[in-house]
Amino acid sequence: MFDIFTAFRQLYKSPSFFITVVLTMALGIGANTAIFTLVHAILLRSLPVSDPSMLYRVGSSNDEEGQSDGFPDHDNNGDFSLFSYDLYKHIRDTTPEFAQLAAMQSSSETMSVRRGNQPAKAARTEFVSGNYFETLGLGPFAGRMLSSMDDRPEAASAAVISYAAWQSDFGGDPGVVGQAFTFQSHPVTVVGIAPAGFFGDRIDPNPPAFWIPLSNEPLLHGDLSVLHVPNDSWLYLLGRAKPGVNPKPVAAKISSNLRQWLATVPAYTQNGNAVLIPRQHVELTPGGGGIQNLQKQESKGLYLLMSICVLVLLVACANVANLLLARSSTRRADIALRVALGAARSRLIRGMLMESLLLACIGGLAGLALASVGTRLILTLAFPDAPQLPINPSPSLPVLGFTFLLSLLTGVIFGIVPAWIASHADPAEALRGVNRSTRDRISLPQRWLIVFQTALSLVLLLGAGLLTRSLANLQNQNLGIKTANRYVVHIDPLSAGYTAATVQSLNQALEQRFGSLPGIAHVGLALYSPLEHNEWAEGVYIAGRPAPRADTVNLPLYDRVSPQFFAAVGQQLIQGRVFSDDDTATSQGVAVINQAFANHYFPGENPIGRHFGTEDQRFANAFEIVGVVADAKYGNPAGPAQPMFFRPLTQQMSGLTTQSQKKNDDMSSIIGAIVLEFKTPHQNVDALVQRTLTDINPNLTVNRLQTFEFQVAGNFNEDRLLSRLAMLFGILALLLAAV
Repeated sequence: MFDIFTAFRQLYKSPSFFITVVLTMALGIGANTAIFTLVHAILLRSLPVSDPSMLYRVGSSNDEEGQSDGFPDHDNNGDFSLFSYDLYKHIRDTTPEFAQLAAMQSSSETMSVRRGNQPAKAARTEFVSGNYFETLGLGPFAGRMLSSMDDRPEAASAAVISYAAWQSDFGGDPGVVGQAFTFQSHPVTVVGIAPAGFFGDRIDPNPPAFWIPLSNEPLLHGDLSVLHVPNDSWLYLLGRAKPGVNPKPVAAKISSNLRQWLATVPAYTQNGNAVLIPRQHVELTPGGGGIQNLQKQESKGLYLLMSICVLVLLVACANVANLLLARSSTRRADIALRVALGAARSRLIRGMLMESLLLACIGGLAGLALASVGTRLILTLAFPDAPQLPINPSPSLPVLGFTFLLSLLTGVIFGIVPAWIASHADPAEALRGVNRSTRDRISLPQRWLIVFQTALSLVLLLGAGLLTRSLANLQNQNLGIKTANRYVVHIDPLSAGYTAATVQSLNQALEQRFGSLPGIAHVGLALYSPLEHNEWAEGVYIAGRPAPRADTVNLPLYDRVSPQFFAAVGQQLIQGRVFSDDDTATSQGVAVINQAFANHYFPGENPIGRHFGTEDQRFANAFEIVGVVADAKYGNPAGPAQPMFFRPLTQQMSGLTTQSQKKNDDMSSIIGAIVLEFKTPHQNVDALVQRTLTDINPNLTVNRLQTFEFQVAGNFNEDRLLSRLAMLFGILALLLAAV
C-alpha cells in the first residue's frame, strides 16, 4: 500500500509526464482492445445457447451459402456440407448418437410480412426444423418455441419472432404473440418470441427476424418449393451430441449412410455421376460457434489487424520506456542518495515498477473508453448497411480481462528496464551533484529504443502502403460495368403473389412503367445484378461434343436478363447481338455469352451460331449463341472474370422431365433486381421507385434500393477498412516514435 501511495505522489509531481504516458498507453491498449473486442465477438464467441460445447456441425466450414441441385461440393472433393430435406431426415433417423439434429436454411431470405392492415415490410426469415430451438436448448421469452409437432405436414402455419425484431419493428407489443401475420400473402401465426440476445445460428449482418418451420416452405414457396426434392441441397445441419460421443466414428458412420442414400437417388447416379459417390463424406466440426461463414470471411482481416495493433502497442511501450529512462535521469541524484542511505535495490525496483503498473492501469481504463468508440467506428465502416448486426461493441467480461492483463503486461514490459538501470545509480553521484550538470546526451538504451520504434513504425507504414496499393488496384480495375447515374432495386415478386407462370406480365409492366419515367435511359431486369453476392451456376453441354466428365469442374455462372439489361449495367457487346423482343417463348432458345465463356469452351472458334444446353446431354441444342459481351465481374471482384452465359427472361426450357429441373428453370425466371439508368443525376429516387411499384401492384415491396456505385463499393468494405486502419495505426506509431 505504501508503494502505491508513493507512486501516486511521484506521478502527481510530474503532471505533464503523467498525461503524456497515459495518453500513449491509452492509444496502444485502446487499439488492441478494440480489435480484440471484434475478435472475441466474431471469432471466439459461442452461440448464446445452452451448453454450446455439445453442439456439432455436420459438415465442414469450407462451404458457401445457397442451394445446389446436385453434389453441393463444386470442387468435387466429396466434402458434403449442404443437405436436402430428405437427406436430413435420413441422417437424423440413422444417427442415434445425436440427442437432437436440427436443420436450418443455408441462406436466409427476405419475405413480405404484413401485420393486420399495416403496410407490408421486407423481413429476413429462415426456415428451420421444428426441433431447432430444442436442439439449441432455448426457451421462449414469451409464448412458445417451435417444436417437432410443427414439422407435421398438417400442422398449422407458425413462426417465432426474434426479440430484436419484436422490439424494433413492433415496439415490444405483447399482442404480437398469437396474432396472425401475412407472409408472402399467406396467414402465419406468430406463436412466440425468442429469448433476448439470441440472433440465430450464425453471426449475420442482417439476422433473421422470423424463424419458420420447414413444413411451411411449400405453403410460402408454392410451385417453387424445394422441400421434397431429394437432390436439392439447401440446409445446414447442427446436432447436439449425447454425452461421451466420439465425433470421428460418428462422422464415418454418417458418411457411410450418406453414400448408401445417394446411390438410391437417380439425380446422383445419372450422367455418369455415380463415380463421384464413393468419395462423398462428411466431417463433424465443433458447432458451439454456430455456422461460421462470417468468421471464415473476416478471420484473416481481423488477425492481420490484431498483429498490427500488437506492433503499435510495442511502439507505445518503447515510447513510455524512453520517457521513463529520460525521467529517471532527472531523479538520478535522488536514487543515488537513497542507495547511499541503505535503500535496497529490490525496494527501488519495486517502487518504480509500481509507478509503471499504475500508469499502465490508468492508461488501460482510458483505452477502454477509446476502444468502445473505436469498435463502433470499425463496425460502421465494415458493415455500413447492417442496423441489426448482432455484435455488441461494449466491452464484455473477457474483453475487460484481456485489457487488465494487457495493462499489467505492458506495465512490466516498459517499466522493468528503466527501473533496473535507475536502481544501479552510483551512490558517489549523490556527492558529485550530478543534477547540477547539464546532460544533453541520451543514453545507449534510449538510442536503441528510438531505433526500435522507428523501425516498427516504418514496417507498419510500409504494410499500410501495400494494402492501400492493393485496394487501389481492386477499385480501379476494369470491372466491365458502369455505375454512374444507376440504381439497383431489389424486389421479390413471389411476395406479391406472382408465380413463374404469371411473372411475365409483371416484367412487361415494370419495363413499360419505369421506361416511361422522365430521365430514364435504360431499364434492365435480371435474376440478379453484378456484384450483389448472389450468383447462380449450371453445368453446360456443348452440341457435337461428348458430355464432360463428372469429375471435372463445369459450372459457369448464368443469369436471366431482359433486352436492355446489358445497356443498363454498361456491359459492352463485342460480337453478334443481345436479346430483343423477338426472343419469345415460342422462338428458338438463345443465349448471350461473355468472352471468358467463349475462350473456355470455344478457344480459337467463332461461337456465334453454336449451340449448348444445361441439365444433361439431351439438351445440348437448347440454346443458340447469338452474342458475345465483354467480361464483367458478377462474383468475386478480386478474381478473374468467370465464364458466364445469359438467357432471356421470356424463354423457358422445354422437355424437362424431373421436378428438380422444372423447378430450377422456373426459379431462374423470377427477377430479383431492376437496374435503372438515368440520363442525368436524379433526386428522390426512393419515392419514385416506391410510387411506381405501388401503381403496378400495392403488394410489391422494395427489399433494398441503392445506387449501383454503392453496391459495387460494398465488395471492398473489408479491404478499405484494413487499408484505413493500417494507415491510421502506422501514422500513430510514427507519431509515438517522434514524441
